Amino acid sequence: MKVEAQITIDKNKKAVWTAITNISNLADILCGVEKIEILSQPESALVGLKWSETRMYFGKPSAIDKWIIDAEENKYYQTCAEMDGFIFLNTMTISELGGNVILTSVHETIAKGFIAKMKSLPMIFFKGMLKKAILQDLEDFKTAVELH
Repeated sequence: MKVEAQITIDKNKKAVWTAITNISNLADILCGVEKIEILSQPESALVGLKWSETRMYFGKPSAIDKWIIDAEENKYYQTCAEMDGFIFLNTMTISELGGNVILTSVHETIAKGFIAKMKSLPMIFFKGMLKKAILQDLEDFKTAVELH
């Protein structure tokens, strides 16, 4: 399952990049994030950064470990997470269009194995909820960037 959302931000690419890569402070930026714990910090590059992210799902805190698997400064980064037979890929991309900065988030859920594939069948009903959560994150980034 793939879900994509985007938002226009009235700032430059560098300001947007600074906000979206401020992983240790995501709980202060994104209203959906309860807690961030950095697990592994590379010395100079973004690739290899690993953290535990806690969000509320159905009224209960749920933590998942995420790590950055690919990045190009001021352009994009991709995270990976794994849980219960699923791989979750998220790509945050910054682009420009007509003088505006566009922040795009693409979330892809990949089921690995028979049991995960069976569990993934009803996930289609949660696609709208996932898109709403992604849009909220993008709105939160927009607010954080445009206020500074």
